[in-house]
Amino acid sequence: MRTTDPTEKKYKQLTETPVRPLIVRLAIPTMISMLVTAIYNAADTFFVGRISTEAIAAVGLAFSVMAVIQAFGFFCGQGSGTFLSRMLGAGKKKEAEEMAATGLALALLMGLVTAILIIINIRPVSEFLGASGNTLKDTRDYIRIIVLGAPFMMGQFALNNQLRFQGSALYAMYGLLAGALVNIVLDPLMIFTFKLGVSGAAIATISGQIMSFFILLKGCTKGSNIRLSFSNIRLNPYYIGEIINGGSASLFRQGLAALSTALLNRAAGAYGDAAIAGMSVTTRVTMFVLSAMIGFGQGYQPVCAFNYGAGLTKRVKEGYYFCIRCSFVFMLAMAGLCMIFAPQIIGFFRDDPAVIEVGTAALKYQAVSMPLLPFIIITNMFLQAIGKGFKASVTSASRNGIFFVPLILILPRFFGLTGVEATQAAADVFSLLLALPLAWSEMRKI
Repeated sequence: MRTTDPTEKKYKQLTETPVRPLIVRLAIPTMISMLVTAIYNAADTFFVGRISTEAIAAVGLAFSVMAVIQAFGFFCGQGSGTFLSRMLGAGKKKEAEEMAATGLALALLMGLVTAILIIINIRPVSEFLGASGNTLKDTRDYIRIIVLGAPFMMGQFALNNQLRFQGSALYAMYGLLAGALVNIVLDPLMIFTFKLGVSGAAIATISGQIMSFFILLKGCTKGSNIRLSFSNIRLNPYYIGEIINGGSASLFRQGLAALSTALLNRAAGAYGDAAIAGMSVTTRVTMFVLSAMIGFGQGYQPVCAFNYGAGLTKRVKEGYYFCIRCSFVFMLAMAGLCMIFAPQIIGFFRDDPAVIEVGTAALKYQAVSMPLLPFIIITNMFLQAIGKGFKASVTSASRNGIFFVPLILILPRFFGLTGVEATQAAADVFSLLLALPLAWSEMRKI
């Protein structure tokens, strides 16, 4: 007997239900979950934008630290999640249980270490991110509070991904939604009622993340989800190696997003706080648009991993092409809206003519490359789900690292602020040229 009930029921659902409606059903809660994560960042940006341009610039500078925390959380969650999903698909429940416990334990441990290291080096970290003069104090205050919640933040990202890869995206959605509501309610209270300013925004954010962590932890005891147990923790080379293989693509993607944001802010800093604020708002808007598409792709990943583990490669291919088509149409529509309403979108976050000017130009450049992103991101998710860690890492590194880093160092030298605004779009074009051959090579093999 391959699996036990109710695990067998989930196995049949993921391997026998028609692929397209299955992906849509799994994608709806993951899309909401990703949008909720984007709302965490957008809420802070919106409310802090009511304070000053310098304050919104400071939060934008500190975002790289949030991205680092998210990178390690996704590393543990995606790494353990892809493995346990394949094990469940192959009927190996014990290995899946051990990986789930190990992935969470590693996330909590890494969160603690990250918090200690950043707090000890808070000033040099803030300065490296581009903080100085008017933004240094606010950046430092925001980061100091945020990293106190790093273990819970990494833990909730790990749990969210593990639940999603088990096909329990609904539980994951509930946890993140509750955290987002806490964040949104506390933001105006902490910032304005209690007059805590930027520090209040940080308190609201970590409060929401901690709430999400405990709700997701409770979700692991529901239904057919894998039960977490200390006795199943296996911090040994085998499981750590599998986490590295499955999670390195996410680590590269999110980690390089942190690095690219820091480099982008430093480049924009040469043109003043308004330039930093404008690029920061553009980043939030782009993340919000991308979050829906990424959530849709994440609905495909458990289907891909389960069916790949079960040897049902036709379903893997069908799901991939379905996600590419749907995501392309969506991103094309979003690109049109961003191109037409760019000034109004940027102005919603900060009504400062200088910020709107920079943000509008940057958002329009980004809109040009938006329709290309499904081919890059869905391919990355496909490679990650089938366990092709190296190729997945390469595609992850391309958009925010391999191409972005040299471009952000070169383009501003020749084109000034325009070079800063156009760097991400240029990196996306080069990333597409890399992703397509990698996708084609794997599709021919399966």
